[in-house]
Amino acid sequence: MRGLRRATNEVLHPWLKEELTAVIETLPPSKEVLGAEQNRAEWKSWQEGLSVKITLPEELPPLRMLLVWDNLIGHLNAELLLWMFAKGMMVLYTPLGGSWLNMNESIQRILVGRALAGEHPRQPEQIIEWLEAAACGWNRNPTPFEWGGRRALRRARARKRRHALGGSGACTRRPIRRRRSVVEEWRYASQTTH
Repeated sequence: MRGLRRATNEVLHPWLKEELTAVIETLPPSKEVLGAEQNRAEWKSWQEGLSVKITLPEELPPLRMLLVWDNLIGHLNAELLLWMFAKGMMVLYTPLGGSWLNMNESIQRILVGRALAGEHPRQPEQIIEWLEAAACGWNRNPTPFEWGGRRALRRARARKRRHALGGSGACTRRPIRRRRSVVEEWRYASQTTH
C-alpha cells in the first residue's frame, strides 16, 4: 500500500497496472487453447444476465482473471479497460447501489480503525504513514474474509428452525411426529398391560 494525498487517474492507473501485472505474472499459464470463437464465448459468458455489457475488442487473449470493482468514473476509462482486456482480464462491475458487495470498503474501515485508533495526527503525512504501517502489518498475516453479516445470520437461524424430511433436502417448519413401528407398538402395549 502506498499512501497519497490525492489519487487522480494519472496516479491511480499506472499504479493499478503495475499491481495487476504482478498478479497476472503469478498465475499459472493457460493450459487450454481455445479457438477464437470459443475464447470470445468464454469472455461473453461472464456478461450473461447483465443489463449493461462492456463492448469487448475484436481480438481477445485467453481469459486469465476476473476483476470485480465498483462503478467509479475512473474505472470506466477506455484506455485502462483496453489494457486489461489485452492482458486477459475481464472486468465485472458491482451493481449500482450494491456497495455492500464491495469488500474493499470493509478493509478500509478496518485499516483506519487499526491505524488511527486513539491517535490524533497533526499532519496528513502522519495519517498516510500510519495507514501504510497498518496495511504492511496486516499483509504479513492477512485475514481471510467470508460473506456474513446480519443477512447470513438470519438465514442460519431460519435453517435451524426447519426440520429435515428423510434426507431428501425437503424440510418443514414444524417437526413431524414420528409414528411407532408395529414392533414398537407391540412392545409398548405389552409393557402397559403388565
